Amino acid sequence: MAKDVKPTRKNLMEIEDRIELSERGHGTLEKKRDGLIMEFMDILDKAQDVRGDLADDYEEAQKKINMARAMEGDVAVRGAAAALQEHPEITTESKNIMGVVVPQIESSRVSKSLDERGYGIMGTSARIDEAAEAYEDLLESIILAAEVETAMKKMLREIETTKRRVNALEFKLLPELYENQEYIQQKLEEQEREETFRLKKIKEKKEQEEKADREAAAEEADDLEEADLEPPAAGGASQD
Repeated sequence: MAKDVKPTRKNLMEIEDRIELSERGHGTLEKKRDGLIMEFMDILDKAQDVRGDLADDYEEAQKKINMARAMEGDVAVRGAAAALQEHPEITTESKNIMGVVVPQIESSRVSKSLDERGYGIMGTSARIDEAAEAYEDLLESIILAAEVETAMKKMLREIETTKRRVNALEFKLLPELYENQEYIQQKLEEQEREETFRLKKIKEKKEQEEKADREAAAEEADDLEEADLEPPAAGGASQD
């Protein structure tokens, strides 16, 4: 790439400006990458806890519903479930983590009291109540898991994007700019040495010409001086 760059001082200044800007951008992206990784690790720890809770809640809900079916029958369980009047409500907002917009899920009407579930207290047993409560806990765990998993995926994508940008600057753009800078500096130094050598030769030639002119002028002055010192030619014979 360096061979395609004209070795001029203007191009050198432009490349130096690009290097300065790229180095600042590289440093900023490195800080962002490191910050994102730290945030991701925190979310990952939370996700691991949420996954564990979700698995436990699912297992517990399955036990409770199986017990209710065994003791009360499928008809009673389905009837209790169909009696639900107020369904859970989900609202989503967003929050910014190191420039990454992640969802924040809020839920309401998930956990209910006995009289809010819709079925008659006298017509059901504690087994159905326990199953309903277990599935309410499971639903809350699912909602929290959805929020955490989505945030984690978005953070991971942003980390990968930032890492690619850092690597592009560190291993491609900046090395090319450094190479161009070195190439132009070398060419300018060569041009400067050639110009210095040329000026030196011109100076030497001029000094030689001036010396030759002085020597010529001195010889001419000597010739004139010798001519003035020669005796005059003898004149004609005198008359009586």
